[in-house]
Amino acid sequence: MTDQPITPPSALINWWRIHAPVARDGGVTREAWIATQAARWGADQELEACCEVLAEKCFAGQATLLREWRRPKPPSLKEVALTVLDACSDRLDAAHENTIRRALEALNDD
Repeated sequence: MTDQPITPPSALINWWRIHAPVARDGGVTREAWIATQAARWGADQELEACCEVLAEKCFAGQATLLREWRRPKPPSLKEVALTVLDACSDRLDAAHENTIRRALEALNDD
């Protein structure tokens, strides 16, 4: 690790300033929102630097795993809907459940 600061590009900082809410849920200030965005950006930069080192040292598979573990993707709407369907399947007629399940499974995972 170096002592070199990780500073977001000025264009990104300006974008945050423009898009920062006046107040957020729970009264989070603009400054706190911008600081959170900067911290996330810095963490992403650090993660990518670690993944680059792993890949350079012939551990590309581990770099991919590290990225997946540290930045998991949220479940798709389809995955959430199937989970909800599983949770309430005991209250549905089997034919209706099957119809809904087939319709959901026919959708893309986007």
